[in-house]
Amino acid sequence: MRYQQNLPLVLNRFTCCIRPKEKVGIVGRTGSGKSSVGVLLLRLVERCGGSVLIDGVDISDVGLADLRSKLSIIPQDPVLFVSQLPLKLESEVVENGENFSVGERQLLCVARALLRRCKVLILDEATASMDAETDALIQETIRSSFQDCTTLTIAHRLHTLLASDRIMVLNQGQVVEFDTPSRLLANENSRLRSMMVAAGNKISVRG
Repeated sequence: MRYQQNLPLVLNRFTCCIRPKEKVGIVGRTGSGKSSVGVLLLRLVERCGGSVLIDGVDISDVGLADLRSKLSIIPQDPVLFVSQLPLKLESEVVENGENFSVGERQLLCVARALLRRCKVLILDEATASMDAETDALIQETIRSSFQDCTTLTIAHRLHTLLASDRIMVLNQGQVVEFDTPSRLLANENSRLRSMMVAAGNKISVRG
């Protein structure tokens, strides 16, 4: 996938190439443009310039239904649309799924993504409302069940991204670092390393 974007206040001069089936972690300070990647891919807003290519196809040339059928997102605060669910699965669900915890709604999104067998999976703070044990279980499920899926993971728990093939560090809508975790952590001047230190995470560099 190749993303080229110049979207004011969202992504600015954002250019990189992600290989098929690659697992990419996305990090950055609040407002750096992390969640905007998902907004852009799903075309929740249309770009005002540049291009976004998936397998060489500009996503603007693809119908929204077709595009979104190939993408799945597990958001930080999922909303359940349940107009067709009364009495199904023998579960009562109130408007927006508010009788489920955020963590439970996130688990439902994980299950949905598993069933859809999508080509691109976006995890936007997907385990933010889960305890560490459930987080670890979900991360293992993602690793084993989405092996053939290009996965973009935004996470506040930086250590969960260290198993990624590469990590993208964003700052004010720009990619400032994009490399393997081991190379970034071995670089004493890297932003990822400084973020890990600031978060109190123990740095472990693997060859």
